[in-house]
Amino acid sequence: MAERTATIASRVGLHARPAAIFAEAAADQPVEVTIALQGEPAEDALDASSILSLMGLGAEYGTVVVLRAEGEGADGALEVLVQILETDHDAE
Repeated sequence: MAERTATIASRVGLHARPAAIFAEAAADQPVEVTIALQGEPAEDALDASSILSLMGLGAEYGTVVVLRAEGEGADGALEVLVQILETDHDAE
C-alpha cells in the first residue's frame, strides 16, 4: 500500500472550495484513495473522494494528513493529491 503525508496549505483548511477540488481530483484517480489525520489508525481513514468525509475530517490549515492507496497507479495518484493539498487554493 502506498502512503504519503501532506500538510494542508489552504488558509481555511480542507473546507468548501479546497475540499471540492480535492474530492474531484481523488475521484478521478485510477485507484481508491483514503485520507486520515496523522496519527489515526488506517482503519479509521475516510474516502478521499467524498466531500462530506473531507469536511467532517476537521483538517485545518497546517494539519498533517495521511493519504493511502493500493494498486496500479497508486504512487502517481498520491503525488497528484499531495500537490493539491499543499497548494493554498484560497490565494488563487
